[in-house]
Formats: sequence, C-alpha cells, structure tokens
Amino acid sequence: MNAILRRLRVDSYILAIMGMVAIAAILPARGAAKDVLDIVVHAAIALLFFIYGARISRQAIWTGILHWRLQSLVFATTFVVFPLLGLGMTKLVGGHLDGGLVTGLMFVSLLPSTVQSSIAFTSIARGNVPAALCCASLSNLAGVVITPLLATMFLSAGTGGMSFDSIGDIALQILLPFIVGQVARPYIGDWLKRQKTLTTLVDRGSILLVVYSAFSAGVVSGIWSKVTPQSLGLVILLDLVMLAVVLIVTTAASRLLRFSTEDEIAIVFCGSKKSMASGLPMANILFPASAVGLIVLPLMLFHQMQLMVCAALARRYGQRAEAVDPVVPLQK
Repeated sequence: MNAILRRLRVDSYILAIMGMVAIAAILPARGAAKDVLDIVVHAAIALLFFIYGARISRQAIWTGILHWRLQSLVFATTFVVFPLLGLGMTKLVGGHLDGGLVTGLMFVSLLPSTVQSSIAFTSIARGNVPAALCCASLSNLAGVVITPLLATMFLSAGTGGMSFDSIGDIALQILLPFIVGQVARPYIGDWLKRQKTLTTLVDRGSILLVVYSAFSAGVVSGIWSKVTPQSLGLVILLDLVMLAVVLIVTTAASRLLRFSTEDEIAIVFCGSKKSMASGLPMANILFPASAVGLIVLPLMLFHQMQLMVCAALARRYGQRAEAVDPVVPLQK
C-alpha cells in the first residue's frame, strides 16, 4: 500500500488526518466517550512534552530562548501580520458573508500560535525544536492578554472579563511534563534518541488525536447546520488564502534574513498556526453565547487546514538530507 501511495504521490499521513476527520464526522465522541477522549488527548500531549524534555539539552533550550531574532519574527507574524491580513480580508468580503462569519475570520487572525502541533511538526521536519517550544509557549502566554486587547480594537465585542485557564493548561500539559522530562534526561535521554519509532508515533499520534477531538466537538455542537454551502465555500477559500499568504511571508522572511533551515522550519510552523485550544474558551468570553457557534466556525476550518497543509510541509522538510541532529539548532 505504501508503495502504491508513493507512486501516486499521496502522503499517507495526510490520508490518516483526513481519515480522522471522516471518523469524527460519522462517529463523533459524545458523553462519556468525549470525557475519555479528553483524558487521552491530555495524556498524549503530556507524553509528547515529556519526551521533548528528555531529548533536548539545557544548552539547546537556552540557545532557543536567546534567539531573539527568530522569536521577534514569529511574534510579529502572529500579532501584527496576521491581524492586518484579517482586517483587509474582512473589509473586502463584509457584504458577502454573515456578520458572525466575518467576525470569526477576524477572530482567527488575532489568536496566538498553537503549541503542541507547532512543535510536533517542527520535530517531524527536523527543525529547531527548542526555539519552536519557546516561540509557541510564549505566544500562548502572551495571547491570553494580547488577543482580548486586539479583539476590543478590531471587533465590536466587549471582553466580559478575562480567563487565565489557558495558563494553567500550558503549565499542566506542557511545562510540567517538559520539566519532568528534563529531570529524567540523564537517565533516559540517550535511550530515547535511539527510539525513533516511538518518538515518531507520539509526534504524529498526538496530531491525529487533536484532529479527531477538534472536529468531533464541531460535529456534536451542530455548527455545520448553520451555514449555506456558498458561505462555507467562501470561508474555506478565505482561510486557505490567509494560511497561504502567511506561509509565503514566513518562508520568504526567513530566507531573506538568512536564517538556517532548522530556524526557518520553526518560524514557518510557529508563525503560521492559530490555536483552537486557546480560541474556543476566549470566544466564549468575548462574544455572546448565541453567536459563539458561528463565530468559531472559521477557526475550526482554519485549524483543520493548517494541520493538513503543515503535515505535508513537515514531511517535505523532513525528507531533506540529514546534516545534524534535528533537536540541536545550528550554531550561527
């Protein structure tokens, strides 16, 4: 089967992601099954970051933190380039879409980057994982404050208060397992480096679980019954245009500023992502309950697109000739 897919130039990982979407559409997780799925997803994310902590040296982490040029470019892309792009697109299509969908498109552009998928794709692509970890985590922490502030500037919705639950989620699901992994690194670090099958399974398995969980939640909430085929098609097109423009901008800027390939990978994957995990709870605070379902639809579509497109990009990056250990950034 793999040989046939290679001849047809079909990425088996993309097919796996599409398969999870199809399964979620047919058999979405409900009730007790959803509760179990949430536990499994949280455990998979914690395991993912435990492994990262055990594999990555403290020197590499410190190098990632001090890589201010890379951090600045990702931050500017997430909270400056994206919002300006979203503002321009919503001005152009304001009269052709329901107001809730227009608000949703703008809301997508204001969100912070994802954490787990950005780092997982950077790892699959053999990029600068420590820098990606720092970029994605800092983006999420900053987004708790910056996204509501941007929303008050660009959207006609009050904040209604702020929630810092996402900080607790980052601490429990990401930072704590990562720290535990760092503590365990002297004992299991070398062994993990030899277990490429295990680390690949965790990297890609966590993405597949996130896809199923996210799409399943949308199916259960009945979002798809609230839009016409025409408006859905236009939202899909606009999401794709937004993603494509940012991928081009981040790639071009990385090469223009002469970043290494490993750094470019981290910039592309962290700078092009938008977090549904952060976006959904924020939407519940920023918008009236009756409007939230429609507003988050562009975000859910964008989330699925970014996973599928970035999966293909990660595989393409990862197939380049190996020059160095992918978890250690190149020295400048």
